[in-house]
Amino acid sequence: MEINKKIIKELKDCLDEFDLNEIEYSYKDTKIKVSKKNISETITTSSIQSKQHNPKEINQETLGNKVTSPIIGTAYLAPEPGGKKFAEVGKKIKKGDTIMIVEAMKTMNHVPSNIDGIIKEVCVSDGQPVEFGQTLVVIE
Repeated sequence: MEINKKIIKELKDCLDEFDLNEIEYSYKDTKIKVSKKNISETITTSSIQSKQHNPKEINQETLGNKVTSPIIGTAYLAPEPGGKKFAEVGKKIKKGDTIMIVEAMKTMNHVPSNIDGIIKEVCVSDGQPVEFGQTLVVIE
């Protein structure tokens, strides 16, 4: 049996591209399974990086309206690298204005403000991974 290294390389690239821990490919009598070596090491590294990117922890006593992430993805504060930020502390914002973009699977999802007000706190940094329901900004 000859091993097709091209398929293995493509599967490894898919692991990275789609942030997977394991992928399996079957064709006729050939079955190839590719997985990351040490999943716990990868998870620990990701957790440490998330904490480093978070500029400040959200104070539980923070008053104001919290705008949360509608999906799991990567938060972007501007429409393009180096561009003007959608939301900055002290900026007046109207209901429906985009305050952030959350990218998931190469789709840019605009997150709108749910009220008129002033940005009191931006709780994530540019390029930071976010979870569903995580507070992105606080508006007063």
